[in-house]
Amino acid sequence: MGAYLIWHALQWLGYVRRRLNSDPGFYAPKAAVLCPCKGVEPGLERNLVSLTEFERQNYEIFFILASGSDPARSIIERVAKNSRVKAHVVITGPPNGCSEKVNNLRAAIEQLPPEFEVLAFADSDGRPGKSWLHHLVAPLGDVRIGATTTMRWFIPNSTNVATALLAAWNAPIVTMLSEKGKNFCWGGGTAIRRSTFEQSGVLDEWKNSVSDDYSLTRTLERNNRSIVFLPECLTLSYVETDFRGLLEFTNRQILITRIYANKVWAPAAATHFLYCLTLVFGTLLVLSDLLAQRPAFHLVTLTFLPLLLSAIRGSIRLIGVTEALPSTRSQITGQAWIYVLLTVFIPFLYLVNFLNSLLTRRIRWRGLTYELISPEQTRVG
Repeated sequence: MGAYLIWHALQWLGYVRRRLNSDPGFYAPKAAVLCPCKGVEPGLERNLVSLTEFERQNYEIFFILASGSDPARSIIERVAKNSRVKAHVVITGPPNGCSEKVNNLRAAIEQLPPEFEVLAFADSDGRPGKSWLHHLVAPLGDVRIGATTTMRWFIPNSTNVATALLAAWNAPIVTMLSEKGKNFCWGGGTAIRRSTFEQSGVLDEWKNSVSDDYSLTRTLERNNRSIVFLPECLTLSYVETDFRGLLEFTNRQILITRIYANKVWAPAAATHFLYCLTLVFGTLLVLSDLLAQRPAFHLVTLTFLPLLLSAIRGSIRLIGVTEALPSTRSQITGQAWIYVLLTVFIPFLYLVNFLNSLLTRRIRWRGLTYELISPEQTRVG
């Protein structure tokens, strides 16, 4: 298994390099960049300004709020006023039977004028580069593609342990997306032709959903439409959290995966359980042999080889990410221990998340509580 994961990481790195050396194409129709917002978070204004700075693309921005009294509104209106591209502020109202984010997106898309041919989804905690939108949209010139997507890369804004764990927890998700794998859409960086979006029935799928991206993925899969991963569009996200926020975020992600993508959740849970079990029992056996003064080299090798292979995989992943994000290479490599060494122990945090997803169907997300009854049913509050 370890050798296969190294091989997979090398395949992933090769794909990243091929994408970085390829021309995105000339397809550049009018696009609507949709960014749901709620509350003030560190770096919010700079994140939103980055959405106004895209090059080589005809687009308008739609900042979407559930409430006109949201604390982020003044920042959003300032960014919209100073934007060099046309920016709109949309107020949608509270959700009913779906998450606030999904409700925001549904309401904004229903109001979109017909001249927008492409929908591009962004998150308020991301900070994409200037070529992000063009690279995300251009491949859609191939009508066989259902959607293009990318993934976030967390950079700690703080030196506390919880923030480092969050960055390490997120890192392996980047290599889950690949050239030929079964990709999924990420809500903070996905583009889709409006015609494909409408023909696939995404708005209907969203009516009772908590997850915008998994529900979009499910509709595309049902319609046999491909999802292309674009590593050149990796999106920086500067994060800062405490242990409560860490567990809230990670538990939410895994529970949503269990409800919306059980075929992904089940093997992932089994793999992480076996990894943790091997490490714990192997360590106990090594300590037992050492205390009894018996040779323990073979047990040490078998127990800690998975750690070494995991660190190698993390290093390969880091090489690909720094090549895709050259402007922040020094900052990322300066925190390499988080992405290479700390990720070795992250399966234990994932195991906590998997156990939590077996015990509850309730999540907390930006101040609201949701009960995930099924992919087609969500209870708010």
